[in-house]
Amino acid sequence: MAEFSLDLTEEQRDLRDWVHGFAAEVVRPAAAEWDEREDTPWPVIQEAAKVGLYGFEFLATCWADPTGLSLPIASEELFWGDAGIGLSIFGTSLAVAAIYGAGTPDQMVEWVPQCFGDVDSPAVAAFCTSEPEAGSDVGAMRTRAVYDEATDEWVLTGQKAYATNGGIAGVHVVTASVDPTLGSRGQAAFVVPPGTPGLAATRKLRKLGLRASHTADVFLDGVRVPGRCLLGGRDALLERLDRARSGQRVTGQAAMRTFELSRPTVGAQALGVARAAYEYALEYAKERVQFGRPIIENQAVAFALADMRMEIDAARLLVWRASWMGRNNRPFTAGEGSMSKLKAGEVAVSVTEKAVQLLGGAGFLRDHPVERWYRDAKIYTIFEGTSEIQRLVISRAISGMQIR
Repeated sequence: MAEFSLDLTEEQRDLRDWVHGFAAEVVRPAAAEWDEREDTPWPVIQEAAKVGLYGFEFLATCWADPTGLSLPIASEELFWGDAGIGLSIFGTSLAVAAIYGAGTPDQMVEWVPQCFGDVDSPAVAAFCTSEPEAGSDVGAMRTRAVYDEATDEWVLTGQKAYATNGGIAGVHVVTASVDPTLGSRGQAAFVVPPGTPGLAATRKLRKLGLRASHTADVFLDGVRVPGRCLLGGRDALLERLDRARSGQRVTGQAAMRTFELSRPTVGAQALGVARAAYEYALEYAKERVQFGRPIIENQAVAFALADMRMEIDAARLLVWRASWMGRNNRPFTAGEGSMSKLKAGEVAVSVTEKAVQLLGGAGFLRDHPVERWYRDAKIYTIFEGTSEIQRLVISRAISGMQIR
């Protein structure tokens, strides 16, 4: 019988400790400043590149882990430091995952290095899929891609919403409809190279949380990209469209494939935020004296902290399970990827709220970081699939029915 163990390997422990050290020494000291500035922390990104935390080599090493746990471990530790800065560092990985998941080997070689730039001049990349009228309803996407046979170019026209790194990215990966009659089955993903005319982000969006991470709407006005920028190539696209038109099952849709790869990792990010708030509240409860004794000696406080720790650990197990399943090509027959993101996101919201409550009036002040973690946590029940969408995915998986 195969041995079962939840012990981390030596390599995984070293990775955890290394990323945690960077988060503690570089990220946390800078977190409040960049949250207040609401600007991209380029010096921190450059420092991450210098130490090897930002770049494809790091991602490739994590993805090569046969257990699938390295990336969620690293994500939890980095986002324990700060979610806004963490997303500025790891936000590029979503575009890279799209290229990695849908692109050919030649496309990966060409575009992935450009997503990161180099150590002296780091770059970021953006994955653009949400739209003003097509967030959770991916099938309602209006951005169009039309092939121009005379020039072997694709012409992209439309608007993308809430794009992490939108406008400031070098490489933009954009999903678009090539056959609107097929809904989400008629979509494809395209690389928009740096400096391509017609792509613009007119304003940066101001947010409740994750303020150190740049978010913008992206407009595409007749953006022309070479044929080689269609991820997966035109032959594969035409074959997939033919299957869809004949009523055959189609897999590998551009946006959904990327989200499937990323959901457990997003859950790990939420865990980092939750754990930061829990640890801070625990230490505060040990030190804060009221009525002659530390407040942790009151059952109401102690039980709240016990629940916080239990929920964090339970969510982590779901994240690790989904990460292992994804890495080992085990199908998510019960929506396990969605379970992990749903649970971790809602735990982050509840734990950070409890942390603010346990600190009382102090928790409402910017003198303590729990208010920032509380603001940051909310996005994890919204982006990359709302909690409601995750429940829809799970309910469809367990019932085998088209729940609406």
